[in-house]
Amino acid sequence: MSNDADTARVEDLARSVVADHDPSRVPIPEYLAACYDAGLSWVHFPEGLGGLGISRGMQAVADKVLQNAGGPVPLGLNPMGYGMAAPTIREHAQSDDLKKSWLRPLATTEHIWCQLFSEPGAGSDLAGLATSAVPDGDEWVVNGQKVWTSLAHRARWGLLLARTDPDVAKHKGLTYFVIDMHAPGVETRPLRQLTGQAEFNEVYFSDARIPDEHRLGAVGNGWNVAMTTLMNERSALGGSGNRRGAGTIAEAVSLWASRPDLQTPVLRDRLATLWLRSEAQRLTSERSRAAATVGGPGPEGSIGKLVGAELNQHVYQFCMDFLGPEGVLYHGYSFDDDARGESDWRGPVQQRFLRSRANTIEGGTSEVMRNILGERILGLPGDLRADAGMPWKEIPRG
Repeated sequence: MSNDADTARVEDLARSVVADHDPSRVPIPEYLAACYDAGLSWVHFPEGLGGLGISRGMQAVADKVLQNAGGPVPLGLNPMGYGMAAPTIREHAQSDDLKKSWLRPLATTEHIWCQLFSEPGAGSDLAGLATSAVPDGDEWVVNGQKVWTSLAHRARWGLLLARTDPDVAKHKGLTYFVIDMHAPGVETRPLRQLTGQAEFNEVYFSDARIPDEHRLGAVGNGWNVAMTTLMNERSALGGSGNRRGAGTIAEAVSLWASRPDLQTPVLRDRLATLWLRSEAQRLTSERSRAAATVGGPGPEGSIGKLVGAELNQHVYQFCMDFLGPEGVLYHGYSFDDDARGESDWRGPVQQRFLRSRANTIEGGTSEVMRNILGERILGLPGDLRADAGMPWKEIPRG
């Protein structure tokens, strides 16, 4: 089918969804269920799994119709679900029945997901993680700790990377699972952030059990499965809105327009430069989407993540500089462990500035992104790795 035919088909399906399920009138889960059943949740997924089996680039066509009608941005409601869990489940779950049982409530946001990767001793060096999963019959017994787990306090399911063989090199002894966050032996503790909120958490596993059917990919192949998650995470984090002037830069422009008393030529020049950088990022994202296929994103997703994270920080720094002394005013730092997603992260611009400090750390640090781009896109020599090939149990840990 041609791109024109695909475009017309997607537009027709999206118009039908909003005609029958007006997002301003029906509950969000009902509306998103209709999107899933129409194949508009992830258009590049197979039919019956929330997709149409067509190019990933057609997602922007569906989103434009749905969001212009007032539909929510699903990624903001279930970020780890839409951005990371769904593509990993689609590619690696053991059966179609299992995929369906996870994907539909994920798409409707009835089931929130989280990502259990980072640990106190394994952040940027993710493959050094120590959380263990030991086989016991047709189950796995998990012990260990994860940290910086976004929305774990609300999640129904978690994507878990655990060590199943300490006797081989660190990248080769990992296995990937889906864990029930409500299961016995799973404890979530909120971590207070700079903003006063607690959208991040630490999670402890004490003899928690996972059925083997909830293993994604082969035993010992967890690193390759994790790459599916990470490439999609970076693509989601680095994605730019398909409307000109949308996103973070729109907030800066709105703030500028609301305060003519603070405007100066120098600040106007800074804002114009940021707008041009935002537009360049948007067009780069558009080009990437247009060239996309039904497959997953590659390492080039790191470009969007790197640029988007640093640009967000520059935009909010401009907002603080524009406000001057008002920029230091904040409504308070009272502890709030009930952050519920993107809407809670917005808040006043001061809160958004504080939250943006995490952008260059979460989802892969900017330093890691530059290494990926240098090695996998530009073909530059890799960093020296002293522990390459060593069994994980022999690597010094501090």
